[in-house]
Amino acid sequence: MAQTTGAACPRAGAYGSEATGERGHLSRRTALLECGARRFGAVRLAVLVSGTGSILEAMLRAGLPVDLVGADRPCRGLGIAADAGIETVLVARSDWVGGSSDSGRRFDREGYSCELAAVLGGRGVEVVAMAGFGTVLDGSFFEWSGGRYRGRVLNTHPSLLPAFPGWHAVRDALDAGAAESGCTVHVAIPEVDAGPVLAQCAVPVLTGDDEVTLHERIKAVERELYPATIAAFLERCAGEAAGDDARREVELEPRQEGQTR
Repeated sequence: MAQTTGAACPRAGAYGSEATGERGHLSRRTALLECGARRFGAVRLAVLVSGTGSILEAMLRAGLPVDLVGADRPCRGLGIAADAGIETVLVARSDWVGGSSDSGRRFDREGYSCELAAVLGGRGVEVVAMAGFGTVLDGSFFEWSGGRYRGRVLNTHPSLLPAFPGWHAVRDALDAGAAESGCTVHVAIPEVDAGPVLAQCAVPVLTGDDEVTLHERIKAVERELYPATIAAFLERCAGEAAGDDARREVELEPRQEGQTR
């Protein structure tokens, strides 16, 4: 069952002055929405979180027009969104665990994926950005309602894909003796870390690096690269939508007698 909060449910102090600014979260949110509307049109963006929300904070600092933040578990990321005046929704993963399998209780991945897609679709979401979201979604999410989210879900990964896919990318790069790692922003598809690459930035592996130090430098790059790539993607979507609207207007425009096209 999805649990929703309204757009304005502030908890002072949890979000921090760096992102909200001196005018407060609601006035800054209004300003960002106005700016986003001019730049990105009416494309509605949802961000999916599971943890601290540091990537979400970077998106908000960059001025991305986040319309909805969803989560699969209670987490700080939902509080960040609420303090920024953004609607939040919790579609709890735990509600979709039941029955039994050889390894324990079974997670209904397909059911969860369909429910999350329906919740986002019901709020008019058109583009989804994963931001540390901890649940792998199956194909039913992308194909929901005739493929609404096919090619419209973005994710980030701490390696230069296709090198070192999977959950332990930083560790794997170090174990392999790689001279560099980095950050990849890609279109998410049902196969993990296998979608089309949108942007990459290399991060050198330094002498003495361990998994923590290398990952922290990759995260610093990610917080710049990911918001910029999302912004470019939204602008492209807005341009496509504007083109579609213009074509529809031409098609609906009444012909004058003797007029040809």
